[in-house]
Amino acid sequence: MTSTLVLFFALLAVYLLMKYIQLRGRIESRARDLYEAWQAREMDRQVSEKAENLFRAWKMDEEKRIRQDAIKKSEAVIRGKVTEHLIPYFPDFEYNPKDARFLGTPVDFIIFDGLSEGEMNKVVFVEVKSGKTGALSPREKLVRDCIGRGKVSYEIIHNREN
Repeated sequence: MTSTLVLFFALLAVYLLMKYIQLRGRIESRARDLYEAWQAREMDRQVSEKAENLFRAWKMDEEKRIRQDAIKKSEAVIRGKVTEHLIPYFPDFEYNPKDARFLGTPVDFIIFDGLSEGEMNKVVFVEVKSGKTGALSPREKLVRDCIGRGKVSYEIIHNREN
C-alpha cells in the first residue's frame, strides 16, 4: 500500500511537472506574443508620432514659404502700380508729364502730345509693363488691336438736363 501511495504520488508529481512545463511554455509563448504585439504598437506609435512631427514641421515651413511668396508678389504688384503712376516723371519718358492722363485700365495712360504747349501732335495710348514678361492681358490686346485698326473716334456728349 505504501508503495502504491509512493507510486501514486510519484506519478502525480510527474503529471504535475509535465502540466507545469506545458503551462509554463504556454505562458512564455503568450508573454512573448503580448510583448511582440506591444513592441509593434509602440513602434507604430513612435513612427506615427515622428511622421506627425515631420508633417507639422513641413506644414509650418510650407506655410511660411507661401506667405513669403505672397508678400513678394504683393510687393511686386504695389511696386508696379507705383511705377505706373510715376512713369511720366522718369527721365527716359519721352513725353511732357503734363500731357499724360492716367487711366489705369484698360490702358495706363493717354498722352495728348503737345497739348500743354497749345498744340496737338498726336494721341498716344500707353500701357506700362514691369516684370519679366511684359505680356498684355486679353483686354489690353483687344484695345491695342482696335486702335491698330483705326477704330478710334472723338465724340461730344451733351448733357440735356435743364
